[in-house]
Amino acid sequence: MQVSGDPAVVAAAERLVLPGVGAAAPAMTALRGRGLDRALAASTAPLIGICLGMQLLFGHSDEGDIDCLGLLTGNVIAIDWAERVPHMGWNDVVGDGPPAVCYFAHSYAVDCDDRLVVARTAIDGRQVPTVVRLGRLSGVQFHPEKSASDGRRVLERWLAA
Repeated sequence: MQVSGDPAVVAAAERLVLPGVGAAAPAMTALRGRGLDRALAASTAPLIGICLGMQLLFGHSDEGDIDCLGLLTGNVIAIDWAERVPHMGWNDVVGDGPPAVCYFAHSYAVDCDDRLVVARTAIDGRQVPTVVRLGRLSGVQFHPEKSASDGRRVLERWLAA
């Protein structure tokens, strides 16, 4: 495994992880400033976006009113219906594959075509996409690295695919 901000290294990678803690606008500014947006788009390697990384795969984010990578169709919207924001803590992830309980920390959620959605989580009565997939692209809204054995299983399934 290698951590890199070098577009040439990203372009040559066998697998890519786009992590995310932070906000969409500064993250996209950093990706564009280093040419990583183009490297991620040009790559044919499997890519998984984690939390903010998943959101950046989509077209536009209300967080900072910024265009994102546009690799997946959909947008990122504020979780303005929830009783408490940010949405933090352990929640059920239900969908394709065994149910999981995973750790979340986010104030925005993806709004996308149901055909991309592999699993969802309920936030105050509304189902939101928490695992998405299309071809080489995958995303998880939760933090698998903080989600104990269920998070490890999600990453193992992605690595085995």
